[in-house]
Amino acid sequence: MSISFPRQSARTRRFTLGVPRAFQVAPDGSRVVFLRTRAGDDPVTCLWTLDPASGEERLVADPAALDLPGEQDLPPEERARRERAREQAGGIVGYAVDRDVRQAVFTLAGQLFLAELDTGRVRSLPAATPVFDPRLDPAGRRVAYVSGRTLRVLDVASGEDAALVTPESEQVSYGLAEFIAAEEMNRMRGHWWAPDGETLLAARVDETPVLRWHIADPANPERSPVEVAYPAAGTPNAIVSLVLLKLDGRRTAVAWDRGEFPYLVTAVWDGHGLLIVVQTRDQRVQRLLKVDPSSGETTLLHTLHDPVWTEIVPGVPARLGSGEVVWVVDDRDSDTRRLTVAGKPVTPPGLQVRSVLGVEGETVLFTASQEPTEAHVWSYGPDGVVRLTDGQGVFSGVRCGEVTVLTGSRMDRHGVSTEVRGPGGAVHPIASRAETPVVAPRVELLRAGEREIRTAVVLPADWKLGDGRLPVLMDPYGGPHAQRVLAVRRAYNEAQWLADQGFAVVIADGRGTPARGPAWERAVDRDFAGPVLEDQITALEEAARRHPGALDLGRVGIRGWSFGGWLAALAVLRRPDVFHAAVAGAPPTDWRLYDTHYTERYLGHPDEEPDGYAANSLIEDAPRLERPLLLIHGLADDNVVAAHTLRLSSALLAAGRPHTVLPLSGVTHMTPQEVVAENLLNLQVDFLKNALAERSA
Repeated sequence: MSISFPRQSARTRRFTLGVPRAFQVAPDGSRVVFLRTRAGDDPVTCLWTLDPASGEERLVADPAALDLPGEQDLPPEERARRERAREQAGGIVGYAVDRDVRQAVFTLAGQLFLAELDTGRVRSLPAATPVFDPRLDPAGRRVAYVSGRTLRVLDVASGEDAALVTPESEQVSYGLAEFIAAEEMNRMRGHWWAPDGETLLAARVDETPVLRWHIADPANPERSPVEVAYPAAGTPNAIVSLVLLKLDGRRTAVAWDRGEFPYLVTAVWDGHGLLIVVQTRDQRVQRLLKVDPSSGETTLLHTLHDPVWTEIVPGVPARLGSGEVVWVVDDRDSDTRRLTVAGKPVTPPGLQVRSVLGVEGETVLFTASQEPTEAHVWSYGPDGVVRLTDGQGVFSGVRCGEVTVLTGSRMDRHGVSTEVRGPGGAVHPIASRAETPVVAPRVELLRAGEREIRTAVVLPADWKLGDGRLPVLMDPYGGPHAQRVLAVRRAYNEAQWLADQGFAVVIADGRGTPARGPAWERAVDRDFAGPVLEDQITALEEAARRHPGALDLGRVGIRGWSFGGWLAALAVLRRPDVFHAAVAGAPPTDWRLYDTHYTERYLGHPDEEPDGYAANSLIEDAPRLERPLLLIHGLADDNVVAAHTLRLSSALLAAGRPHTVLPLSGVTHMTPQEVVAENLLNLQVDFLKNALAERSA
């Protein structure tokens, strides 16, 4: 029996199930640890190992064999972490290892488990439940974890468990990452072990000043609304500080100018000492500080300054074996994000560094782009700058000792491939068990206009010149921190299905999107609407020019989610001459309702720069609507709250402008539920077909 693409995509979580991920390599080269579900339609993630010498895989921990309750018993902190990380699977979705990668800890149903990776033995540990974010000390003797906002330590051998520090109030937590850190700074953790395993660095988060919002469930009125601490633009953030906690109970506060630098970006504690990175609220300055663990005093090592904003790059700071600091800076002269070692750029102009994957001795592993639709794995070390991956695609990896794990998504094949390069030149794959899509993308990548906007055009599989012009569906994200136009075949599965419904699909990454250099990203400073919308139109016109007789510019629809949803609604409100129908999913319609770190980075503080918020808001544009608009929003969304859509809908109603609203009960900013995800695709297509059909009638 054949399966439809919407059902297959929903069932496989957009073909992410069955893909190996979260790799850790043992320093002695004895094993690679990773996560993977058993099959492409199985949402339960298991813990596995692979022997780099033989390529043999072994299943270490299978949640189904542990006879536990289901995901409904997740602690709220874990549900929030998964939402921030956009985690769509279940089971063992995260784990932590000791220094030698001989043991791993993880949680299931709020309980703590330890796996001995040598023997494959898995056992529960008598921790206080629910358990969140367990971390083994480097020697594997103890586990630090959070339960009920309290940071606790459990002795693996004896089972002795105790609170290391107790919160002073219900608004205070120890060891957790606050909302802003997890959602916007990619910092998911709030505690770090010292290399000797005798001290913990813990984030103390005080949410007392943060606004309280209430997320109700209108479909179940007997349930109380969920209260969330949400730092909306211009309002107070959580107060974040750091404390050094000795296992014997001694406490030492870490000192820095928290008034000037309220954001804790990250912390790194290795054999060379403890480093932290802090950032100003306007995000124009970052400081790299060295912490004295005995006194908590800090020493300034480096200041990063930019008149617009400073970028947070994953993986830095790091240190070479010699102790020199690895960092990433934006070189404005060459318009390049460059890797630095001991303050000196070591990568060439034009190679845009995306992330640092790790440091092994004197060698740095990192990802970077020469062409923005591709991302390759590179190394910098005694041999200079060397590219480790080949072909057209997007790659990543990890390395420890003589073992390197490389993953790649390519243009010339389906899915994700993973290979382990071991000692003596041995190369072994780690099998992906992801399903093969029932569609085969037919993609053309092009560069649109003078700015060479990277654009993808996807036509129906069976369409040929002479079959008549196709209505156009623009399908962007279009904003910061995300790309849609990549040299990756699997990125266009959904676009191909949409095209096969009778559309020419056009996807464009305009100004503000990553991997084109600092100036390209900063082009949206204080103005999302102008550059972003202009670049979408440029891409549309170029796609039509490249395909004469194929695209009907009299029937153009646009759809998107989150920033893309805002862009879709913006398009029909401000350029109805170009865009004739829109589907806007979870759109941030009023930027005053979005969070501090993201929004103030681009639009400034709303009390100081209110005009920018008004210019980028959709609410004031409501009376201008003259095209069909479908608004979709999950009522349980705690990131872009449903108030965004409801306020726009109210403004449209007050202006007498017809529109459609689809509320999704119990759905967050993600839509992993199979039935919801499947039917959402079908409903959007039906809406756009009907709206654009009226244009040709």
